[in-house]
Amino acid sequence: MYKLIDGKEVAAAVRENIKAEVEKLSQEGKSTGLAVIIVGNNPASRVYVNNKKKGCEQVGIRSFEYALGEDTSTEELLSLIEKLNRDSEVDGILCQLPLPGQIDEQKVLNAISPDKDVDAFHPVNTGHIMIGDHSFLPCTPAGIIEMLKYYDIAVEGKECVVIGRSNIVGKPMMMLLLEQNGTVTICHSRTADLKSVTKRADILVSAVGKAGFVTADMVKEGAVVIDVGMNRNAEGKLCGDVDFENVKEKCSYITPVPGGVGPMTITMLLNNTLTASKNHKK
Repeated sequence: MYKLIDGKEVAAAVRENIKAEVEKLSQEGKSTGLAVIIVGNNPASRVYVNNKKKGCEQVGIRSFEYALGEDTSTEELLSLIEKLNRDSEVDGILCQLPLPGQIDEQKVLNAISPDKDVDAFHPVNTGHIMIGDHSFLPCTPAGIIEMLKYYDIAVEGKECVVIGRSNIVGKPMMMLLLEQNGTVTICHSRTADLKSVTKRADILVSAVGKAGFVTADMVKEGAVVIDVGMNRNAEGKLCGDVDFENVKEKCSYITPVPGGVGPMTITMLLNNTLTASKNHKK
């Protein structure tokens, strides 16, 4: 019988801890602040930014929104980031992606000071993750590790398979599972005989962005399945990468979509902002 990994429950528990620590800093006269930059009028980006602001309110973090026009140039955005890098009220800086086509995205991400890079996208922070000496972790992979810990799902000694090699989820997920002493295989669009690899997995993480991509015949009996996908099916209903109804019966644990990994991503952003605040106030 499978068990659902309830991301909302885990997120609520983590946020209570964050709220208590933010309150403790506040009592010492130390505020915690997150600057969120949104460029253009992407409706999905607006939803994400609003959810991040709401999360900040819940735990007592001050949020500063900078909404820029669709025609903003790279130089204008870099100028704002430089200003925020110097602002002592701002502990974390987040630039909502995607950015309009005229903006050099990598140049923008590289401009955020590593000690305020709460998305952990800066090459300096990526390097720290690689050697296991990090202050910040990418929010989605960090949230997955937090969920595994909450449910007492051991990674050590397990065969772990990650489908997807993005810089945001796949690659850092691999490193965090390695850090927990898992044996990790990372798969992608060029992997030969994908099914034979995924069927070995004690812990299977899918982050490919294709509805129903992971089918029951790809999953080992008793596996833990983590679905990072956020897609729409033919009926327009929100769903993940995993064919949930057919896969769940083979699992020991599985994350639903929605309500699985999603709530953890913003929660770990808040946690990174708290970490940045503590580091700045030392």
